[in-house]
Amino acid sequence: MTRTTNAQALNSTSPSLRLGVVDQSPVPNGRTATEALEATLELARLTERLGYSRYWLAEHHSTNSFAGSAPEVLIPRVASVTRDIRVGSGGVMLPHYSPYKVAEQFRMLETLFPGRIDLGVGRAPAGTGRAADALRYGRPAIPVDRFPEQVADLIGWLGEAFEPGHPYARVRATPRGTDLPEIWMLGSGGSTAEEAARAGCGYSFAQFISGTDGAQATRRYRERFEAGRPFQEASAHVAVGVVCADTREEAERLALSKHVWMMRIIRGVDRGIPSPEQAEEELAEAGIPLTELYPDPRTIVGSPEEVRTAIHELARRYGVREVMTVTVTHSFEARRRSYELLADVMGLSSRGVE
Repeated sequence: MTRTTNAQALNSTSPSLRLGVVDQSPVPNGRTATEALEATLELARLTERLGYSRYWLAEHHSTNSFAGSAPEVLIPRVASVTRDIRVGSGGVMLPHYSPYKVAEQFRMLETLFPGRIDLGVGRAPAGTGRAADALRYGRPAIPVDRFPEQVADLIGWLGEAFEPGHPYARVRATPRGTDLPEIWMLGSGGSTAEEAARAGCGYSFAQFISGTDGAQATRRYRERFEAGRPFQEASAHVAVGVVCADTREEAERLALSKHVWMMRIIRGVDRGIPSPEQAEEELAEAGIPLTELYPDPRTIVGSPEEVRTAIHELARRYGVREVMTVTVTHSFEARRRSYELLADVMGLSSRGVE
């Protein structure tokens, strides 16, 4: 498979950035999971037309707020309603699963949609401790320090690249005869960067989760990258929340929904994504001034010009040519509008697909 890496893109004469999407399939308060997944399909079609580079589906468990519990099921549905945008997981939480089974799932996806599949893997629980227990269903937890081993075995099965003496060398992940999906390691801290570099994977830093500046981790990944089967050159990007509206005031109002949702989750309240009106009321009752909510390092909020400036600065600081965007609002119309405004102000090239 021919891949355009960040290193190649940085040397390109084109000043443009690539923009991708991470979709958590948010469920607005008062709406259903079915509606949330219908919105995911509509958003995937829209962002492909607008020129976004890739569309990743997140994994969340035991929550009323996000409908995306099984990216391996949602990926083929999204890929089937789009034509050429890359589709993948953002990501599969590998400690819950057998690397062998994940390799078979993504070999199947790459066979069905050749040249379009990304496999992003992470080690976060993506849910409560009780949900993690349920996913294991009686099996002992896989220690965190075995994550690099899981990734190595996953790559071995995907690429049929085990050494002859490896205990799984004769166990084949099927269907065979396919190319590798792009393999990305997701992280929100420094250690994952080094693991991705050793494994020869791509690296995606989730600033939208931690709010931590991952520029140093991304630099360390590039410095220590070891060329391997997944990637021959270092390839990194950063994922950040984005809420873009016609005015900064409107964008900040829309972003209140995510702020209050997070406040609720901390209190153990999981009722979906609240409306801006509900958010304003709850913040007023709690005596929290809106000025305390900004700036938020996890999310870029503003008018199109403000968002463009912030994204370019983020990409410059990380040294990347691709930024993944995560937009969570109560209204799907506002979410769709945010992606339209962002595509326009960032100069994305429309694909012209129907």
